[in-house]
Order: sequence, then C-alpha cells, then structure tokens
Amino acid sequence: MEVEASLRNATFAGGCFWCMEHPFDVLEGVLSTTVGYAGGREEHPTYEGVCGGGTGHAEVVRVEYDPERIGYQELLQVFWKNIDPTTRDRQFCDVGSQYRTAIFYEDEEQRGLAEASLAELNRVKPFAQPVVTAIEPLDRFWPAEEYHQDYYRKNPLRYGMYRAGSGRDARLSELWQSERERILRQEGTEPPFSSPLNQEKREGVYVCAGCGQALFDSSMKFDSGTGWPSFFAVLPDRVATRQDFRLLMPRTEYHCARCGGHQGHVFADGPAPTGMRYCNNGLALRFIPAGGSGSG
Repeated sequence: MEVEASLRNATFAGGCFWCMEHPFDVLEGVLSTTVGYAGGREEHPTYEGVCGGGTGHAEVVRVEYDPERIGYQELLQVFWKNIDPTTRDRQFCDVGSQYRTAIFYEDEEQRGLAEASLAELNRVKPFAQPVVTAIEPLDRFWPAEEYHQDYYRKNPLRYGMYRAGSGRDARLSELWQSERERILRQEGTEPPFSSPLNQEKREGVYVCAGCGQALFDSSMKFDSGTGWPSFFAVLPDRVATRQDFRLLMPRTEYHCARCGGHQGHVFADGPAPTGMRYCNNGLALRFIPAGGSGSG
C-alpha cells in the first residue's frame, strides 16, 4: 500500500482480524485500517488458504497513521491491550498459526520501539505467564478480501455475536484490566450511582482518565437523574462517535478523540441549549478543579 511520505504504516497480528480494526479506528491520528495477511510463504493468499493453515500467514491489521498526531509507541500500547500475548498459535476461541500474535516492523526504528515496548511489558505485566508474541520483519502485506474490510461496521450484529462468543473480552479483562481499564478499553459500563463525580459541584474541567485530554468543563454538567455524570455539551473536537448495536437497538457511543478511551453514550433528551445528554462513565473521567489537581 502506497502512503504519502509524511504518513506511516504499522502492521499487527492479533488473532481474528475482524476484532482488530475498531481499537485503532477510534484513535486520533489514525487515517485508516486494512485487514489482510502477512508472514507467510505464498503469494496472493486467500482467506480460505490462510484459514486452512497451509500458507504460513497470520491474519493482520495494517494501520495507516500520521506520526505528527500519534506515535508508533501509542499504537503498540493499544495493540498489547487488545491481545492475549501469553498464547502461542491461538487467540481466544480461534486456534492455529494464522491466529498467532506478532508485531511486523517495517524499519529499524519500528523494530527498536517494538523491542523496547516488549521489554517494558515484561517488566510491568500484570500476569505471570510469559509473553510469546513475536517481533518479525514485514516482508509483504496482502490485503484481505473486501467483505472482510470494516466487518464490524458492515455486519454489526454478526460481529457482536462472534465477539461475545469468542471469549475475547472476558480474557482481555482477566489479563489486563482494572474496572477503569475495562470501561476505557473494552467499552464497559459502571453501575449507576457509583461515581463520586455525580456529586461534584466545583468549577473545573473533566478530562479523559486515559490520556488527560479535557472533554467537558463544569458549566456543561447537569443532574440527569440517571446515576451517571451527564453533560449537555462537549468541548469542540474532543470526542469521536460511532453506532453501538450491542443492545440490538442502535445507540451513539462516544470516545476520547485523542486516545480512543470509551466514555459513554449520547442521547437527544438533554436540556437546553443543546437538547443533548452525554451520559459518561465516572471512572472514564478525572475532575480537575479550577486551580487544583485531578481526582476521579
């Protein structure tokens, strides 16, 4: 794939490639994702051939990004938190070398950053098992068939059923996540009336707990009676939205535009002047009082 000189590609194998586009698509600075195949012996691989295990390829996602807006190190962090790096030749319910995990580097800079990221993970990992994810040079990327591209958008119900049945989210939560991480990275929801931010009345700003980007100021907050911190507006260009079909009826979900951290859902039942209600998980926010330090 040709990219402009100022843009870069990053290629990751994380099991079923249907599940690896969305974590990168929501990131500010990511221009596109393409699923495909890498690390194999044959040219022009097909899905049927790769799934048969005979080509040596892994299912991968290629991420096109602007390094002026997001770094390769940040993409690596998103990659780690969306895989199980402790299993060899499988991810969750999918078994075979085509589902192995790997970082395919495109130059020595990416190789160095990938190796440093792996070393840091081994230093701080919250699980006892060894990390078996490979770091390999990218020989060639082969795009997958068109019907696999953006599968989670094109087929949200089937994708949701597959993902729920695969055990991916349960295992990721077991491996990686505090309750805050579960909400930010796996689109969880905290119980209503559980956040102390419901009672927060001071002037200040509410920032993403994942990266610190300011999302709301206190003048936007109101008591919705729902049990979650609620706001009638958001600071300009600070969130990205998408349709969520996990409850079958579509809802509009919003994420931090900088780090992709899940915040909540937006509804058209709020007060004037916007008529909107941004219903936010309290654990996805930190409150910074005017002239003070953060809490939340």
